[in-house]
Amino acid sequence: MLEAFLGAAFTQHPYQRPVIGYEEDIRNLTREDVQSFFETYYTPGNLTVAIVGDVNPVEVKRLAQIYFGRYPAQPAPPEVTALEPPQTQARSVMVEFPSQPWYLEGYHRPALTHPDHAVYEAIATLMSDGRTSRLYRSLVEEKQVALAAQGFSGFPGEKFANMMLFYALTAPESNVDAVAAALAAEIQRLKEEPVSPQELLRVKQQLRATLLRQLDSNGGMARLLVKYEVLTGDWRNLFAELEAIAAVSAADIQRVARSTFTAENRTVGRLLPPSSTEKTPNPAAAN
Repeated sequence: MLEAFLGAAFTQHPYQRPVIGYEEDIRNLTREDVQSFFETYYTPGNLTVAIVGDVNPVEVKRLAQIYFGRYPAQPAPPEVTALEPPQTQARSVMVEFPSQPWYLEGYHRPALTHPDHAVYEAIATLMSDGRTSRLYRSLVEEKQVALAAQGFSGFPGEKFANMMLFYALTAPESNVDAVAAALAAEIQRLKEEPVSPQELLRVKQQLRATLLRQLDSNGGMARLLVKYEVLTGDWRNLFAELEAIAAVSAADIQRVARSTFTAENRTVGRLLPPSSTEKTPNPAAAN
């Protein structure tokens, strides 16, 4: 389902393809292909290392030279230059599989380096983080159209422009159309009603706590330092993220929701059992 969904949502960018490729790619993979890929991308100039803890920097550099200095410099690997054009009409895809029906809905959003990144993270937390989230309370507890309803930002990766994805597993007596209607109501509410001060404070505290908890260990800090160095170009942006979270306002959430959650920017995925009588999208409208 995710392969089909990404294939519909992206038309130009490599995010359209699974990381390891499609089944036919794997079947046709040769030893030469693997060796060529390794020699192109696993080069010293493409390596980022973070070392955290009570260490001697001089000794660290000495050991790094011993273990990594033996590898000769290589040409820089090719950069991703493809840009995904703005989506101008709704897209949909349906996959048949013997499974409880699932519903997916995604919207394009800018990369991690965009000034509104913290706003998107706040929206994802507000809608999807835990049993206090809007989607869980509405779709699972109140309307009971879904057994699980969540979402996250940064799908399928954060370095380039990506997507905010919402998804739900339908309840036994429900269907994907009911899930879609319930999700649409929550998205519309996000666009029309400013988030209350109490709810905004809770979301900010959750985001801040999640980030700080990852810094509790040396390993967690090293992973985040590498992430921000590689994805944003400067590890210091990790700590700037805390300031960005604190600055998010209710008006920011409403503004970003209105500009992002539009019909023309939406891609829908439906996972249905083969014998399902669910409504399916018009094939002529599917990409």
